[in-house]
Amino acid sequence: MVVKRRSRLEVIMDIMFLIQSKGGKVKPTHILYGANLSHGVLKENLDFLISKDFIRRIGDDKRIFYEITKEGLSQINEFRRIQKFKNAFGID
Repeated sequence: MVVKRRSRLEVIMDIMFLIQSKGGKVKPTHILYGANLSHGVLKENLDFLISKDFIRRIGDDKRIFYEITKEGLSQINEFRRIQKFKNAFGID
């Protein structure tokens, strides 16, 4: 059995979809387990998403949340549009 690893884009979109599905705001541990990521991979991708203004970190040192931004929602919609186009042509 061959196990296919997710691409970086798939990991990033999994994180963003997960945040959106939880009402737009979620604790980092929920992302960690929900997206099935190691701590290092999670941190790297959260930092990337913050740098692109797709998500923001909110809270203090005791309670941290990640929240999707308007730009992040826009990117999710764009990704879904591209996926729909790819599916229409049977492209993986």
